[in-house]
Amino acid sequence: MPHAPRKVKLLMDTLVLCLVLLCLPALVLSAASPPAAAEDSPAKKVVIAHRGASGYLPEHTLPAKALAHAMGADFLEQDVVLTKDAVPIVLHDIHLDTVTDVAKVYPERARDDGRFYAIDFTLAEIRRLNVSERFDRETAKAVYANRFPVGQGSFSVPTLAEEIELVQGLNKSTGRDVGIYPEIKSPAWHRQQGHDISKIVLKVLSKYGYQDRDDNVVVQCFDAAECKRLRTELGTKLRLVQLIGENDWNEAATDYDHLRTAEGLKEIASYADGIGPWMPHLVAEVQGSADAGGGDPQTREAKSGRWRDTGLVKLAHDAGLVVHPYTFRIDSPPPYSDDFDEVLRIFFFEVGVDGIFTDFPDRAVKFLGTARDSKISR
Repeated sequence: MPHAPRKVKLLMDTLVLCLVLLCLPALVLSAASPPAAAEDSPAKKVVIAHRGASGYLPEHTLPAKALAHAMGADFLEQDVVLTKDAVPIVLHDIHLDTVTDVAKVYPERARDDGRFYAIDFTLAEIRRLNVSERFDRETAKAVYANRFPVGQGSFSVPTLAEEIELVQGLNKSTGRDVGIYPEIKSPAWHRQQGHDISKIVLKVLSKYGYQDRDDNVVVQCFDAAECKRLRTELGTKLRLVQLIGENDWNEAATDYDHLRTAEGLKEIASYADGIGPWMPHLVAEVQGSADAGGGDPQTREAKSGRWRDTGLVKLAHDAGLVVHPYTFRIDSPPPYSDDFDEVLRIFFFEVGVDGIFTDFPDRAVKFLGTARDSKISR
């Protein structure tokens, strides 16, 4: 289908989606407070829509963000990479080949490693691509089998500016104040390719009014050196979250093992406002009763095995940092429980996190609403 009709269809689909969902009384919810001090009250917990409502619609598409907004999420996440002409677009990877039909549209444009890089394409070229549910590029099968069908529908890669305009527009028309939560992807790699992605992203954020600490935006990055640079060299006043992964993921030249220590968290607190750790960094499975810690109050029974609190949340809170772990998925549960509400209870009220990234924001919003009504607390 030619580009212009596809774009019009996308905008119409987004509008219809918003109107339909916003008419549902169950989804008309007030926004929770932005992350501040650690707090056990359900009213202070935040829900971050991971790549939008990506459990229901293809990730990082405008319809997925509109749906997440209507579902009551407090923040919508944007992973940001650059095009060849230095336009920030919302795409999880620096590659295009696991969520678009780039291999069909531009078969000759792969690099020597067989991958198709967003930075090798202009925005106009990327506009020709159709976005689909995430798939395995070797088998072409969906990563999550029961989600939106791969290859079905008409979706496109949005720019960061387009997404901000959608969020701000919905905020105005609904009276809500949903924040944005952009991640600066692979900043060192982008500089190797000739572009300073952090400067470019901050410029776009500033253009749309995101300049100060009190603005409803949180900037995240896996690269500790870049997080420090954002605060010092680039002088941003925006709230920052240091993402924490595993060293063997090769996300950045950052020692994540060190960052999870009391000393490392103290260092983070000197430039950032919070951490975004992987779920297993906070709650670990304990195999077998012999290793379960006996009467340890931090250990609880679960459906399959046991879990234990690693203590990282307390260390982070002691350092003055909020904690927003990733990624909570109904269709990819942790080994100690396949009950999504139970997992939410463990993280929110047993371990005490301040917010979560989830592909299913409606479920987390509903859970916290029930907790507020029943006054669940730790």
